[in-house]
Amino acid sequence: MENRNGIISAGNWLVDTIKFIDVYPKIGNLVNIRSQECGLGGCSHNVLVDLAKLKSNVPLFAGGCVGRDDYGKMALDAIKENNIDGSNMIVLDDCPTSYTDVMSELGGGKTRTFFHCQGANARLGIEEIRGMESSARIFHLGYLLLLAKLDSEDPEYGVVAARALNELQAKGYKTSVDVVSEESDRFRKIVLPCLPYTDYLIVNEVEAGACVSENLRSADGNILIEKVEEAAQKLLDAGIKELCVIHFPEGGFGMKKSGESMYVPAPQVPKKDIVSAVGAGDAFCAGTLYAIHEGYSLSRILNFANACARFNLYSPTSTSGAPTLETINNYLNSTIY
Repeated sequence: MENRNGIISAGNWLVDTIKFIDVYPKIGNLVNIRSQECGLGGCSHNVLVDLAKLKSNVPLFAGGCVGRDDYGKMALDAIKENNIDGSNMIVLDDCPTSYTDVMSELGGGKTRTFFHCQGANARLGIEEIRGMESSARIFHLGYLLLLAKLDSEDPEYGVVAARALNELQAKGYKTSVDVVSEESDRFRKIVLPCLPYTDYLIVNEVEAGACVSENLRSADGNILIEKVEEAAQKLLDAGIKELCVIHFPEGGFGMKKSGESMYVPAPQVPKKDIVSAVGAGDAFCAGTLYAIHEGYSLSRILNFANACARFNLYSPTSTSGAPTLETINNYLNSTIY
């Protein structure tokens, strides 16, 4: 571990077409699309570009599958433009690059709905992960539940992703995992077997709740911090080796294997100033990974991640609002420290 440095993010690469609407309609009803933005998305792209825009000295590496098409070229160009090592990217001739149509409510609404074509992401499996080589210290894999081959059943490990994470740890990586939000009963089947081979789990409150079969919000929609804490403890008990982080619009909660835990409220952003929440979770994740890599305290990890998510809210696409390290530190030093 002493000779390892940097972060590799492997998993989802896709194009988001973000359509801004007044309100999400009931089935059969019409709604106006007021504007539209097109940009790259997916866990790996968003996390890596957010990290690259920090302009730190942390080496970055990309891994995943794209098609040999215009969307795939967009992804490869973004990797190159952001000085990210793209040697672990796989270009497929017989499969399109994944894409998602995102419906995002205007006026500060937090509701986003996703229509997704799995495409090349579904072809990322354990053989592709085994073939990825880097000098990175942290290997971030995401999103589980949206990587068909890695989500498939494994007779020994329960799920193929768990086998892959075990092999990554054997190579000397610290492993990090993120999952996608969906309405399904797959969380426990796919995520829980991965936890014994996961050093850092970074998920939102919906995903964490689904993993432990609990609703972490009250009937009127308020986040229940005591429930969040219970969920984090259950996830750590299920095998996470070092740190569980659960984020939500109200803030972030972290719990270490040692028992240290903390809730840090998010900075308040007026609804009228919120352009879009697309990519906010990935921005929080990127901030968490950077702060872990740099050895920050739990308090500073959560404050740093909250700040990354805050700046994301002022931009329409997943990464266009990503701040520099100097901007974040100036913000934190002037408002918190």
